[in-house]
Amino acid sequence: MSHLPQGIQPKRFLTELFRAAVERALPAHNMREYLPQPPSGRTLVLGAGKAAAAMAQALEALWPCDKPLSGLVVTRYDHTPPTPATRRIEGIEAAHPVADTAGLLAAQRMLNLASDLTANDLVIFLVSGGGSALLCSPAAGIDLGHKQQITRQLLLSGASIGEMNCVRTHLSAVKGGRLALACYPAKVVTLAISDVPGDDPAVIASGPTIADSTSCQDALEVLRRHNIDIPARIRALLDSGRSETPKPGDVRFSGHEVHVIATPRSSLEAAARVARELGVPAHILGDAIEGEAREVGKVHAAIAQSVRMHGLPFATPCVILSGGETTVTVRPHDSKKSGRGGRAGECALGIAQALQGRTGIWALAADTDGIDGVESNAGAFVAPDTLHRAAALGLRIDNALAAHDSYGFFHALDDLVVTGPTFTNVNDFRSVLIA
Repeated sequence: MSHLPQGIQPKRFLTELFRAAVERALPAHNMREYLPQPPSGRTLVLGAGKAAAAMAQALEALWPCDKPLSGLVVTRYDHTPPTPATRRIEGIEAAHPVADTAGLLAAQRMLNLASDLTANDLVIFLVSGGGSALLCSPAAGIDLGHKQQITRQLLLSGASIGEMNCVRTHLSAVKGGRLALACYPAKVVTLAISDVPGDDPAVIASGPTIADSTSCQDALEVLRRHNIDIPARIRALLDSGRSETPKPGDVRFSGHEVHVIATPRSSLEAAARVARELGVPAHILGDAIEGEAREVGKVHAAIAQSVRMHGLPFATPCVILSGGETTVTVRPHDSKKSGRGGRAGECALGIAQALQGRTGIWALAADTDGIDGVESNAGAFVAPDTLHRAAALGLRIDNALAAHDSYGFFHALDDLVVTGPTFTNVNDFRSVLIA
């Protein structure tokens, strides 16, 4: 077995890698090269997502002071950076992950702002993860309560982000390219920060400005597959095809531009560079890893143990990194005993359970937006003595997993990763250090 380079303290080291990943994804570091030239007419900025307010601040700082600029963006509550405030782009806040009336009003206002644009005007749409919930305008015939009901069920079902967005797109008057149609005939330039496996702009926040290739029948199949209780009004809407989305090839999207300005991969590469500069070889397993959070944690633990015991597939010391978006399925019999926690924390529980206190392995799992689910932490840290310290406090990791209570478990150990909102979002970040 090898030793860590001199001066490497595992918890501080893994926290520094997470910080580097987040820093790489901040909009102020990624936007300049993608900004279009000002048009002969107006420039309207619209946006939605956990990073939307920070993106608006970055754009306003880069936009020529003598060129017209106005607009509206919506972000999650408490996700507006404190300074500098935008002067020409209004920012408002709404609920996530289940939409509220603030998100509904934001979508209505954006549609109104887009209603009188001309071919001489430009729309810059700023989008990041979280935009699906934050920009909510139910399709004709359904109301916010219907969408909230469906969203809550999907969140507990283990549905992937692509499946969730397929459904939300076909229950919306703004997603799946409909916002772009509202802006027609103005040119639309979309600047996106990706939080989805594969970085498909049509999936990021359900693609309000991107033509959609899924169908109403696809949405119905997702709902059936996950045993979602479908209100009669929503079933009728999807069965009829009345809420079908504009498709690729629609001429009204001609001339539009889409740029993904920050991705999970670029953040993982930034973390890997920092690790190597500190003398620790780094290996990226992938940036699009999906699955049940606890099972993904177990796989990472298995790889780490193979490295530790056999030097395969990597030699020690090293750090392995990954990204993507895991899920947490809360089954009906679990719902009454559910604790506090999100995907990253549950992944950390899976790692700790699988490692069973093996020496020489440490891990950190966190969400790059700084909020793991709906809690105040970004994620959690796992050490060789995690289970020993938990037992001394009377905590059992099996009970924490059964109750989905990663927050309570790691809070008691003082091993939560707490950053507050980071004002960006490239999804899950996982790092495992092996000596």
